[in-house]
Amino acid sequence: MSDTVVPLEVWRPHVTVACVVAAGDRYLMVEEEVNGRLAYNQPAGHLDEGESLAAAALRETLEETGWTVELQHLIGVHQWRSTEHGDAVVRFSFAARAVSHDPERPLDTDIRRALWLTRAEIAALGERLRSPMVLLSIDAWLAGQRLPLDTLSHLPEGGAT
Repeated sequence: MSDTVVPLEVWRPHVTVACVVAAGDRYLMVEEEVNGRLAYNQPAGHLDEGESLAAAALRETLEETGWTVELQHLIGVHQWRSTEHGDAVVRFSFAARAVSHDPERPLDTDIRRALWLTRAEIAALGERLRSPMVLLSIDAWLAGQRLPLDTLSHLPEGGAT
């Protein structure tokens, strides 16, 4: 009999962030290639090691659209099992205001373009939406769901705030 201890596998969801950026009745969206198909999403992506949720949302929006934004509110936290990869996803959705755009900035390689669409145009994309969380977060924003940004805390290594 072996004394080798086999570590237990710990379940971990994908932690992602997204920004609902509204300008009038239009929302900032990205057209991206996902597993050989075009899909539509808000600027969104994974939380990186050591990064705060707010910093991740700002970074992903800039990398995917060329837009610098200012976070205004936390819209909500949404949990979903991805039909794309089958894993659980926990998504932190933020409301943000567009500040400036750099049209010369290269976008992430899987992003085809950034575009502004109305809610009706987004809803009409149907199965081409990356996830049901796209409309869920827009509708939560439209319904007035707003949480203060200080609802979230980030304690850097060492615990100092």
